[in-house]
Amino acid sequence: MKELIDQYAHYNLWAHKRLLDFINTLNMRQHHQQIASSFNSLYKTVLHVWAAETIWFKRFDRESIRIDTDPFNASMKELSDSLIQLDQKVLDWVLNKDESALVENLTYRNLKGEEFSQPYYLLLMHLFNHGTYHNGQIVTMLRQLKMEKIPDTDFIVWTRL
Repeated sequence: MKELIDQYAHYNLWAHKRLLDFINTLNMRQHHQQIASSFNSLYKTVLHVWAAETIWFKRFDRESIRIDTDPFNASMKELSDSLIQLDQKVLDWVLNKDESALVENLTYRNLKGEEFSQPYYLLLMHLFNHGTYHNGQIVTMLRQLKMEKIPDTDFIVWTRL
């Protein structure tokens, strides 16, 4: 399990970096253009991923956080840099844990205040799957913006590197 979680942490960083590098070749209008999706722009989707990962990472370190504003003032570059730095912190955190630490339970409260206790490895799998889900939405949004040659971020592609 430790090896799998390590791989997913590496993959998470790689996939985000590929997509964000591509997104940052676009202009600000494209970053904020309204597109039908869970979050109605590329920027808002990336901001959501960053916010969710930030909240989970703070929980892992037993800190409480709530994000109610945009600390990047609509700058995709600043947001992208922050998400990549956060992905690197998650990766470093994972690499510094052994298998026994990953099966330990974390007791935390969700944003509604409900308490849960689950093993770290399940929470990490949720974090990585959440990112992958929104990566797929981002690819669909990029297609709606008529983008071509969108980077492939499939897990299997990463495993072949």
